[in-house]
Amino acid sequence: MKTIITEKMVFGGDCLAKIEGKNVFVPFALPGEKLEVEIVESKKDYDIARIVNIIEPSQKRIKPVCEYYTKCGGCNLMHIDYDYQIELRKQILADCFTRNKIEVGEIAFIAGDSLNYRARFQLHDGCLEAKRSNEKIFIKKCAVAQSSINEYLGNTNLDQRPKGRCHLFGSSNATPDFTIAIPPEKPKAPAPKNKKIKHYIRPKYQGISIEPSTCVSVKILDKQIMFDVQGFFQSNLQVLEKAITLAVADLSGKNALDMYSGCGTFSVFLAEKFEKVTLVEHNRAAIVFAEQNLLGKNHDSYGISGEKWVKENSASILSKIGNFDAVVIDPPRSGIEKEVLNFLCTVKPPVLRVISCDPVTNARDIRCLIDAGYKLKKLYLLDFYPQTSHIESLCFLEI
Repeated sequence: MKTIITEKMVFGGDCLAKIEGKNVFVPFALPGEKLEVEIVESKKDYDIARIVNIIEPSQKRIKPVCEYYTKCGGCNLMHIDYDYQIELRKQILADCFTRNKIEVGEIAFIAGDSLNYRARFQLHDGCLEAKRSNEKIFIKKCAVAQSSINEYLGNTNLDQRPKGRCHLFGSSNATPDFTIAIPPEKPKAPAPKNKKIKHYIRPKYQGISIEPSTCVSVKILDKQIMFDVQGFFQSNLQVLEKAITLAVADLSGKNALDMYSGCGTFSVFLAEKFEKVTLVEHNRAAIVFAEQNLLGKNHDSYGISGEKWVKENSASILSKIGNFDAVVIDPPRSGIEKEVLNFLCTVKPPVLRVISCDPVTNARDIRCLIDAGYKLKKLYLLDFYPQTSHIESLCFLEI
């Protein structure tokens, strides 16, 4: 056993301490706490420890409201006063940008409810998975889940839940208000691919069907948006509405680009403000839903990667329109593809809105854009996942 005093919280939610000069990361700790810990994993450059005894707790430490806390792999900040959670995550986000020599100033915070917010869930053999292991945790209630999710969890035993990985979506804003997508017993045959198709527009999707049992329509602000429960959609609808409102509020013009568009969540609202919207999304299943969501709106959809779109389609588009008036970018955790980033730095659309689910890759990408001449006007922390260390952000950039 070792006695330590934690220094600060780092990306991922662990607290940093030192033992004989070596970095030690401690889950479920707070900065400034005196702890007795046990090393559970030792690496060349750092150790991971577990708390054995809290000798001097932080005044910001509170009792978690969930009986499964520290067991399941979900929340990891529920032992911290919520206002202090905000401070810690702001500091982590600021540190990521500071390491890339970016001045951020005051970070605005966009939030909804801190509990009972989550509409989207995944179960593995009817359970959640523990953090840093494959252990299955059977739960009957989740403190951050919406009521329809908890109704299902509370009314089903383990033997009543499907095997394998299944997806749940439940919200009073959704139709139906609860959906469970059960994995098929046998894998579906892959859809035929036409290698000659490079630019996918509406007629190309007429032969692709949507599986009714996994299709959900959810009301976001004043729009109905369809998506596949088995695909990606934001879990926190309150914060999603606020993020959309922020991202598109002051935008307008002839042409907008929605890069990594998914099912068209942002494009649905961009189409109200621009004469034409161009969507780029490598997931063809998501583009099928985007086509449904943008029926009657002037748009083009490209069911290919951002890299491929830049190489094969961007030049011909720009030759017709000159440039995009604004670009909304919502990349995967790995960040903006190198080719897309180079495209933006070269073409320089005057306005960028960058939504990110990873502050490290986001700060890296924003540094490149600043070096190309963009100025970071605003930085928002979007609290899509309260009670966790997960950080999503929204950057406003202009030339």
